[in-house]
Amino acid sequence: MSPVEIGMISVAAIVTLVYLGLYIPIALGLVSFVSIWVMSGKSILAFNFLKVAVGDGVTEYEFATIPLFTLMGLLVSKAGLGRDIYEVMNSAFRRVLAGIGMATVGANAVFAAITGSSIASASVFTKISVPEMLNFRYNRRFAVGVVAGSSVLGMIIPPSAMLIIYSFVAEQSVGHMFLAGIIPGLILTAAYIAAIYLMARFWPSYIGRDIRVDDSAAMSWGEMAAKAWPVVALIVMVLGGIYTGWLTPVEAGAAGASLALIVALVRRSIDWSGFWSALVETGHITAAILLLITMASFYSRMLGYAGLPNELDQLLQDWDLSFFQIMVIYVLLMLVLGTLLDTASIILIVVPLFITLIEGMNLSLIWFGIVTVIGAEIGLLTPPLGISCFVIKSTLNRADISLKDVFLGALPFAAIMLCVLIVLIRYPILSTALLP
Repeated sequence: MSPVEIGMISVAAIVTLVYLGLYIPIALGLVSFVSIWVMSGKSILAFNFLKVAVGDGVTEYEFATIPLFTLMGLLVSKAGLGRDIYEVMNSAFRRVLAGIGMATVGANAVFAAITGSSIASASVFTKISVPEMLNFRYNRRFAVGVVAGSSVLGMIIPPSAMLIIYSFVAEQSVGHMFLAGIIPGLILTAAYIAAIYLMARFWPSYIGRDIRVDDSAAMSWGEMAAKAWPVVALIVMVLGGIYTGWLTPVEAGAAGASLALIVALVRRSIDWSGFWSALVETGHITAAILLLITMASFYSRMLGYAGLPNELDQLLQDWDLSFFQIMVIYVLLMLVLGTLLDTASIILIVVPLFITLIEGMNLSLIWFGIVTVIGAEIGLLTPPLGISCFVIKSTLNRADISLKDVFLGALPFAAIMLCVLIVLIRYPILSTALLP
Protein backbone atom coordinates (compact mmCIF):
# COMPACT_ATOMS: atom_id res chain seq x y z
CA MET A 1 0.00 0.00 0.00
CA SER A 2 1.05 3.60 -0.60
CA PRO A 3 1.67 5.96 2.33
CA VAL A 4 -1.55 7.82 1.55
CA GLU A 5 -3.56 4.59 1.61
CA ILE A 6 -1.95 3.59 4.92
CA GLY A 7 -2.67 7.00 6.41
CA MET A 8 -6.28 7.10 5.26
CA ILE A 9 -6.94 3.57 6.50
CA SER A 10 -5.35 4.41 9.87
CA VAL A 11 -7.50 7.54 10.26
CA ALA A 12 -10.64 5.62 9.30
CA ALA A 13 -9.72 2.83 11.74
CA ILE A 14 -9.14 5.29 14.61
CA VAL A 15 -12.40 7.15 13.98
CA THR A 16 -14.31 3.85 13.77
CA LEU A 17 -12.78 2.48 16.99
CA VAL A 18 -13.48 5.72 18.87
CA TYR A 19 -17.05 5.86 17.60
CA LEU A 20 -17.52 2.25 18.75
CA GLY A 21 -16.55 3.37 22.23
CA LEU A 22 -12.82 2.63 22.48
CA TYR A 23 -10.84 5.19 24.49
CA ILE A 24 -9.07 7.55 22.06
CA PRO A 25 -5.48 6.98 23.34
CA ILE A 26 -6.00 3.20 23.14
CA ALA A 27 -7.34 3.54 19.60
CA LEU A 28 -4.36 5.72 18.57
CA GLY A 29 -1.85 3.34 20.16
CA LEU A 30 -3.43 0.17 18.82
CA VAL A 31 -3.69 1.41 15.23
CA SER A 32 -0.16 2.85 15.34
CA PHE A 33 1.33 -0.36 16.74
CA VAL A 34 -0.42 -2.61 14.21
CA SER A 35 0.45 -0.27 11.31
CA ILE A 36 4.19 -0.25 12.14
CA TRP A 37 4.16 -4.02 12.63
CA VAL A 38 2.42 -4.59 9.26
CA MET A 39 4.68 -2.14 7.38
CA SER A 40 7.94 -3.48 8.84
CA GLY A 41 7.01 -7.06 9.54
CA LYS A 42 8.73 -6.73 12.92
CA SER A 43 6.87 -6.36 16.19
CA ILE A 44 10.08 -5.30 17.96
CA LEU A 45 10.21 -2.13 15.84
CA ALA A 46 6.67 -1.22 16.94
CA PHE A 47 7.71 -1.72 20.58
CA ASN A 48 10.77 0.50 20.04
CA PHE A 49 8.62 3.29 18.56
CA LEU A 50 6.28 3.01 21.55
CA LYS A 51 9.21 3.15 23.99
CA VAL A 52 10.57 6.34 22.43
CA ALA A 53 7.10 7.96 22.41
CA VAL A 54 6.55 7.16 26.09
CA GLY A 55 10.00 8.45 27.06
CA ASP A 56 9.56 11.72 25.19
CA GLY A 57 6.12 12.35 26.70
CA VAL A 58 7.15 11.73 30.30
CA THR A 59 10.38 13.73 30.22
CA GLU A 60 8.99 16.97 28.70
CA TYR A 61 9.51 19.73 31.29
CA GLU A 62 6.59 21.84 30.07
CA PHE A 63 4.23 18.92 30.67
CA ALA A 64 4.17 20.16 34.29
CA THR A 65 1.85 22.96 33.10
CA ILE A 66 -1.00 20.44 32.83
CA PRO A 67 -1.33 19.33 36.48
CA LEU A 68 -0.63 22.85 37.77
CA PHE A 69 -3.25 24.62 35.65
CA THR A 70 -5.70 21.76 36.22
CA LEU A 71 -5.29 22.12 39.98
CA MET A 72 -5.71 25.89 39.71
CA GLY A 73 -8.97 25.47 37.81
CA LEU A 74 -10.37 22.98 40.33
CA LEU A 75 -9.45 25.19 43.28
CA VAL A 76 -11.00 28.22 41.56
CA SER A 77 -14.25 26.29 41.11
CA LYS A 78 -14.26 25.23 44.77
CA ALA A 79 -13.62 28.83 45.85
CA GLY A 80 -16.87 29.89 44.14
CA LEU A 81 -15.22 32.45 41.86
CA GLY A 82 -17.49 31.51 38.96
CA ARG A 83 -20.56 32.87 40.75
CA ASP A 84 -18.66 36.01 41.82
CA ILE A 85 -17.63 36.72 38.23
CA TYR A 86 -21.21 36.25 37.04
CA GLU A 87 -22.64 38.56 39.71
CA VAL A 88 -20.18 41.32 38.80
CA MET A 89 -20.89 40.99 35.08
CA ASN A 90 -24.63 40.79 35.65
CA SER A 91 -24.52 44.02 37.66
CA ALA A 92 -22.60 45.75 34.85
CA PHE A 93 -25.04 44.62 32.11
CA ARG A 94 -28.25 44.61 34.18
CA ARG A 95 -30.04 47.46 32.33
CA VAL A 96 -28.95 46.47 28.81
CA LEU A 97 -31.40 44.62 26.57
CA ALA A 98 -30.48 40.91 26.75
CA GLY A 99 -27.92 41.97 29.35
CA ILE A 100 -27.97 38.66 31.23
CA GLY A 101 -26.88 36.89 28.04
CA MET A 102 -24.04 39.38 27.59
CA ALA A 103 -23.08 38.98 31.24
CA THR A 104 -22.91 35.20 30.75
CA VAL A 105 -20.53 35.61 27.83
CA GLY A 106 -18.35 38.08 29.74
CA ALA A 107 -18.28 35.90 32.84
CA ASN A 108 -17.39 32.84 30.76
CA ALA A 109 -14.51 34.74 29.15
CA VAL A 110 -13.09 35.72 32.54
CA PHE A 111 -13.69 32.25 33.99
CA ALA A 112 -11.87 30.78 30.97
CA ALA A 113 -8.81 32.86 31.83
CA ILE A 114 -8.47 31.10 35.19
CA THR A 115 -9.71 27.56 34.46
CA GLY A 116 -9.13 26.74 30.78
CA SER A 117 -11.95 24.19 30.64
CA SER A 118 -15.04 24.34 28.44
CA ILE A 119 -16.68 21.51 30.38
CA ALA A 120 -16.18 23.31 33.71
CA SER A 121 -17.60 26.54 32.24
CA ALA A 122 -20.64 24.75 30.83
CA SER A 123 -21.34 23.05 34.16
CA VAL A 124 -20.85 26.15 36.34
CA PHE A 125 -22.85 28.62 34.25
CA THR A 126 -25.67 26.18 33.53
CA LYS A 127 -26.38 26.19 37.26
CA ILE A 128 -25.92 29.95 37.67
CA SER A 129 -27.04 31.66 34.47
CA VAL A 130 -29.80 29.51 32.94
CA PRO A 131 -32.20 29.72 35.94
CA GLU A 132 -31.60 33.48 36.08
CA MET A 133 -32.47 33.95 32.40
CA LEU A 134 -35.55 31.75 32.65
CA ASN A 135 -36.65 33.81 35.66
CA PHE A 136 -36.49 36.95 33.50
CA ARG A 137 -38.53 35.22 30.74
CA TYR A 138 -35.75 34.60 28.24
CA ASN A 139 -36.36 31.99 25.54
CA ARG A 140 -35.18 28.66 26.95
CA ARG A 141 -33.25 27.85 23.76
CA PHE A 142 -31.37 31.12 23.97
CA ALA A 143 -30.70 30.58 27.68
CA VAL A 144 -28.98 27.23 27.13
CA GLY A 145 -27.51 28.28 23.77
CA VAL A 146 -25.61 31.27 25.14
CA VAL A 147 -24.11 29.09 27.89
CA ALA A 148 -23.10 26.42 25.36
CA GLY A 149 -21.66 28.95 22.93
CA SER A 150 -19.68 30.92 25.49
CA SER A 151 -18.40 27.79 27.26
CA VAL A 152 -16.06 27.09 24.34
CA LEU A 153 -14.09 30.19 25.32
CA GLY A 154 -12.51 27.97 27.96
CA MET A 155 -10.55 26.14 25.30
CA ILE A 156 -9.38 29.27 23.44
CA ILE A 157 -8.58 31.87 26.10
CA PRO A 158 -5.44 30.74 27.97
CA PRO A 159 -4.65 28.78 30.01
CA SER A 160 -6.27 26.15 27.79
CA ALA A 161 -5.79 22.39 27.94
CA MET A 162 -6.27 22.15 24.17
CA LEU A 163 -3.57 24.74 23.50
CA ILE A 164 -1.24 22.73 25.73
CA ILE A 165 -2.04 19.49 23.90
CA TYR A 166 -1.49 21.15 20.52
CA SER A 167 1.83 22.60 21.69
CA PHE A 168 3.08 19.09 22.47
CA VAL A 169 1.81 17.58 19.22
CA ALA A 170 3.27 20.41 17.11
CA GLU A 171 6.36 20.86 19.34
CA GLN A 172 5.62 24.54 19.96
CA SER A 173 6.11 26.72 23.04
CA VAL A 174 3.24 26.52 25.52
CA GLY A 175 3.84 30.16 26.48
CA HIS A 176 3.63 31.29 22.86
CA MET A 177 0.40 29.33 22.36
CA PHE A 178 -1.08 31.01 25.43
CA LEU A 179 -0.17 34.48 24.15
CA ALA A 180 -1.56 33.65 20.70
CA GLY A 181 -4.94 32.67 22.19
CA ILE A 182 -5.61 36.02 23.90
CA ILE A 183 -6.64 38.19 20.92
CA PRO A 184 -8.72 35.47 19.14
CA GLY A 185 -10.46 34.74 22.46
CA LEU A 186 -11.30 38.41 22.96
CA ILE A 187 -12.50 38.71 19.34
CA LEU A 188 -14.83 35.73 19.79
CA THR A 189 -16.11 37.17 23.08
CA ALA A 190 -16.82 40.53 21.43
CA ALA A 191 -18.50 38.79 18.47
CA TYR A 192 -20.82 36.89 20.82
CA ILE A 193 -21.80 40.04 22.74
CA ALA A 194 -22.38 42.00 19.51
CA ALA A 195 -24.45 39.13 18.09
CA ILE A 196 -26.62 38.99 21.21
CA TYR A 197 -27.27 42.73 20.95
CA LEU A 198 -28.19 42.44 17.26
CA MET A 199 -30.41 39.41 17.89
CA ALA A 200 -32.21 41.31 20.65
CA ARG A 201 -32.85 44.15 18.19
CA PHE A 202 -33.68 42.25 15.01
CA TRP A 203 -34.55 38.70 16.13
CA PRO A 204 -36.36 39.22 19.44
CA SER A 205 -38.27 35.94 19.19
CA TYR A 206 -35.01 34.03 19.65
CA ILE A 207 -34.03 36.00 22.75
CA GLY A 208 -37.53 36.15 24.23
CA ARG A 209 -40.31 38.60 23.40
CA ASP A 210 -41.37 39.44 26.96
CA ILE A 211 -38.01 39.51 28.71
CA ARG A 212 -37.74 41.71 31.78
CA VAL A 213 -34.86 44.06 32.48
CA ASP A 214 -33.20 43.68 35.86
CA ASP A 215 -34.19 46.85 37.76
CA SER A 216 -32.50 45.89 41.01
CA ALA A 217 -29.90 48.17 42.52
CA ALA A 218 -26.44 47.88 41.07
CA MET A 219 -23.57 46.58 43.14
CA SER A 220 -21.37 49.29 44.60
CA TRP A 221 -17.81 49.69 43.35
CA GLY A 222 -16.60 48.34 46.67
CA GLU A 223 -18.71 45.18 46.36
CA MET A 224 -17.59 44.64 42.77
CA ALA A 225 -13.95 45.08 43.75
CA ALA A 226 -14.30 42.66 46.66
CA LYS A 227 -15.70 39.97 44.37
CA ALA A 228 -13.40 40.67 41.41
CA TRP A 229 -9.97 41.07 43.02
CA PRO A 230 -9.13 37.35 43.32
CA VAL A 231 -9.97 36.81 39.65
CA VAL A 232 -8.03 39.88 38.52
CA ALA A 233 -5.06 38.85 40.67
CA LEU A 234 -5.01 35.36 39.13
CA ILE A 235 -5.22 36.67 35.56
CA VAL A 236 -2.51 39.29 36.15
CA MET A 237 -0.23 36.78 37.85
CA VAL A 238 -0.62 34.00 35.28
CA LEU A 239 -0.99 35.76 31.92
CA GLY A 240 0.90 38.88 32.97
CA GLY A 241 3.78 36.77 34.28
CA ILE A 242 4.01 34.83 31.01
CA TYR A 243 3.63 37.90 28.79
CA THR A 244 6.33 39.89 30.60
CA GLY A 245 8.66 36.91 30.74
CA TRP A 246 8.88 37.01 34.53
CA LEU A 247 7.36 33.54 34.77
CA THR A 248 7.61 30.48 32.57
CA PRO A 249 4.30 28.68 31.90
CA VAL A 250 5.22 26.07 34.53
CA GLU A 251 6.04 28.74 37.11
CA ALA A 252 2.86 30.66 36.23
CA GLY A 253 0.81 27.50 36.77
CA ALA A 254 2.44 26.92 40.16
CA ALA A 255 1.88 30.56 41.21
CA GLY A 256 -1.74 30.48 40.03
CA ALA A 257 -2.49 27.21 41.86
CA SER A 258 -0.93 28.60 45.04
CA LEU A 259 -2.97 31.82 44.89
CA ALA A 260 -6.16 29.87 44.13
CA LEU A 261 -5.52 27.70 47.20
CA ILE A 262 -4.96 30.80 49.37
CA VAL A 263 -8.22 32.35 48.13
CA ALA A 264 -10.14 29.12 48.81
CA LEU A 265 -8.66 28.89 52.33
CA VAL A 266 -9.38 32.56 53.12
CA ARG A 267 -12.98 32.09 52.00
CA ARG A 268 -13.20 28.83 53.96
CA SER A 269 -14.67 27.16 50.90
CA ILE A 270 -12.34 24.17 51.05
CA ASP A 271 -11.37 21.71 53.76
CA TRP A 272 -8.80 18.90 53.84
CA SER A 273 -11.16 16.41 52.19
CA GLY A 274 -11.99 18.91 49.44
CA PHE A 275 -8.31 19.65 48.88
CA TRP A 276 -7.51 15.94 48.70
CA SER A 277 -10.38 15.46 46.24
CA ALA A 278 -8.95 18.25 44.04
CA LEU A 279 -5.51 16.61 44.13
CA VAL A 280 -6.91 13.19 43.20
CA GLU A 281 -8.96 14.66 40.34
CA THR A 282 -5.88 16.55 39.14
CA GLY A 283 -3.99 13.26 39.07
CA HIS A 284 -6.72 11.55 37.06
CA ILE A 285 -6.92 14.38 34.50
CA THR A 286 -3.12 14.63 34.23
CA ALA A 287 -2.72 10.90 33.68
CA ALA A 288 -5.41 10.92 31.00
CA ILE A 289 -3.78 13.83 29.14
CA LEU A 290 -0.30 12.27 29.44
CA LEU A 291 -1.63 9.09 27.85
CA LEU A 292 -3.24 11.17 25.09
CA ILE A 293 0.02 13.02 24.36
CA THR A 294 2.09 9.82 24.45
CA MET A 295 -0.18 7.98 22.02
CA ALA A 296 -0.36 11.06 19.78
CA SER A 297 3.45 11.03 19.61
CA PHE A 298 3.33 7.33 18.75
CA TYR A 299 0.78 8.02 16.01
CA SER A 300 2.86 10.89 14.58
CA ARG A 301 5.94 8.65 14.44
CA MET A 302 3.95 5.97 12.66
CA LEU A 303 2.80 8.47 10.03
CA GLY A 304 6.37 9.68 9.61
CA TYR A 305 7.61 6.10 9.21
CA ALA A 306 4.94 5.52 6.55
CA GLY A 307 6.01 8.73 4.79
CA LEU A 308 2.47 10.08 4.77
CA PRO A 309 3.16 13.78 5.62
CA ASN A 310 5.65 14.15 2.75
CA GLU A 311 3.42 12.16 0.42
CA LEU A 312 0.40 14.31 1.30
CA ASP A 313 2.47 17.45 0.79
CA GLN A 314 3.56 16.25 -2.64
CA LEU A 315 0.02 15.23 -3.56
CA LEU A 316 -1.40 18.66 -2.69
CA GLN A 317 1.44 20.33 -4.61
CA ASP A 318 0.62 18.19 -7.65
CA TRP A 319 -2.98 19.32 -7.40
CA ASP A 320 -1.65 22.91 -7.31
CA LEU A 321 -4.10 23.94 -4.60
CA SER A 322 -4.08 27.51 -3.33
CA PHE A 323 -3.75 28.45 0.34
CA PHE A 324 -7.48 29.17 0.44
CA GLN A 325 -8.40 25.77 -1.03
CA ILE A 326 -6.14 23.93 1.42
CA MET A 327 -7.67 25.76 4.39
CA VAL A 328 -11.18 25.01 3.12
CA ILE A 329 -10.31 21.30 2.99
CA TYR A 330 -8.77 21.48 6.47
CA VAL A 331 -11.71 23.30 8.07
CA LEU A 332 -14.27 21.02 6.41
CA LEU A 333 -12.34 17.98 7.66
CA MET A 334 -12.41 19.34 11.22
CA LEU A 335 -16.12 20.17 11.00
CA VAL A 336 -16.93 16.64 9.80
CA LEU A 337 -14.80 15.03 12.49
CA GLY A 338 -16.35 17.41 15.04
CA THR A 339 -19.68 15.61 14.59
CA LEU A 340 -18.00 12.35 15.66
CA LEU A 341 -15.06 13.12 17.96
CA ASP A 342 -14.09 15.39 20.82
CA THR A 343 -11.64 18.30 20.41
CA ALA A 344 -8.56 16.50 21.71
CA SER A 345 -9.16 13.55 19.38
CA ILE A 346 -9.45 15.83 16.35
CA ILE A 347 -6.21 17.63 17.21
CA LEU A 348 -4.34 14.37 17.77
CA ILE A 349 -5.55 12.83 14.50
CA VAL A 350 -5.54 15.78 12.07
CA VAL A 351 -2.52 17.88 13.07
CA PRO A 352 0.13 15.21 12.31
CA LEU A 353 -1.35 14.86 8.82
CA PHE A 354 -1.07 18.54 7.91
CA ILE A 355 1.79 19.91 9.97
CA THR A 356 4.52 19.14 7.41
CA LEU A 357 2.44 20.81 4.69
CA ILE A 358 1.94 23.95 6.82
CA GLU A 359 5.68 24.11 7.60
CA GLY A 360 6.45 23.71 3.90
CA MET A 361 4.27 26.71 3.10
CA ASN A 362 6.26 28.81 5.63
CA LEU A 363 3.14 29.43 7.70
CA SER A 364 3.19 29.94 11.46
CA LEU A 365 2.49 26.79 13.44
CA ILE A 366 1.32 29.01 16.30
CA TRP A 367 -1.36 30.54 14.05
CA PHE A 368 -2.18 27.07 12.73
CA GLY A 369 -2.74 25.91 16.32
CA ILE A 370 -5.30 28.65 17.00
CA VAL A 371 -7.12 27.81 13.76
CA THR A 372 -7.07 24.13 14.68
CA VAL A 373 -8.40 24.59 18.22
CA ILE A 374 -11.22 26.94 17.18
CA GLY A 375 -12.18 24.72 14.24
CA ALA A 376 -12.24 21.64 16.46
CA GLU A 377 -14.13 23.51 19.21
CA ILE A 378 -17.07 24.07 16.86
CA GLY A 379 -17.65 20.34 17.28
CA LEU A 380 -18.51 20.94 20.95
CA LEU A 381 -21.71 22.63 19.75
CA THR A 382 -22.75 20.32 16.91
CA PRO A 383 -24.60 17.00 17.02
CA PRO A 384 -24.34 14.12 17.52
CA LEU A 385 -21.36 14.38 19.93
CA GLY A 386 -21.54 18.05 21.07
CA ILE A 387 -19.99 17.47 24.51
CA SER A 388 -20.80 20.94 25.89
CA CYS A 389 -24.45 20.48 24.94
CA PHE A 390 -24.62 17.10 26.68
CA VAL A 391 -23.00 18.58 29.79
CA ILE A 392 -25.57 21.39 29.89
CA LYS A 393 -28.48 19.00 29.45
CA SER A 394 -27.27 16.63 32.17
CA THR A 395 -26.43 19.50 34.57
CA LEU A 396 -29.75 21.28 34.04
CA ASN A 397 -31.92 18.17 34.50
CA ARG A 398 -35.16 19.90 33.42
CA ALA A 399 -37.91 18.06 31.56
CA ASP A 400 -39.03 21.21 29.69
CA ILE A 401 -35.60 21.67 28.02
CA SER A 402 -34.62 18.88 25.66
CA LEU A 403 -31.24 18.08 24.14
CA LYS A 404 -32.70 19.31 20.83
CA ASP A 405 -33.34 22.71 22.47
CA VAL A 406 -29.70 22.89 23.58
CA PHE A 407 -28.34 22.06 20.12
CA LEU A 408 -30.69 24.50 18.36
CA GLY A 409 -29.85 27.20 20.88
CA ALA A 410 -26.12 26.66 20.31
CA LEU A 411 -26.40 26.68 16.51
CA PRO A 412 -26.15 30.50 16.01
CA PHE A 413 -23.08 30.59 18.24
CA ALA A 414 -21.44 27.80 16.22
CA ALA A 415 -22.06 29.91 13.10
CA ILE A 416 -20.44 32.93 14.80
CA MET A 417 -17.42 30.77 15.68
CA LEU A 418 -17.11 29.76 12.04
CA CYS A 419 -17.19 33.42 10.94
CA VAL A 420 -14.47 34.32 13.47
CA LEU A 421 -12.42 31.34 12.28
CA ILE A 422 -12.59 32.64 8.69
CA VAL A 423 -11.38 36.07 9.87
CA LEU A 424 -8.46 34.49 11.75
CA ILE A 425 -7.48 32.46 8.69
CA ARG A 426 -7.62 35.58 6.53
CA TYR A 427 -5.61 37.69 9.00
CA PRO A 428 -2.97 35.51 10.75
CA ILE A 429 -1.52 38.60 12.46
CA LEU A 430 -4.47 38.48 14.87
CA SER A 431 -3.04 35.27 16.33
CA THR A 432 0.64 36.26 16.32
CA ALA A 433 0.53 39.96 17.25
CA LEU A 434 1.46 39.40 20.91
CA LEU A 435 4.33 36.99 20.24
CA PRO A 436 7.84 38.27 21.10
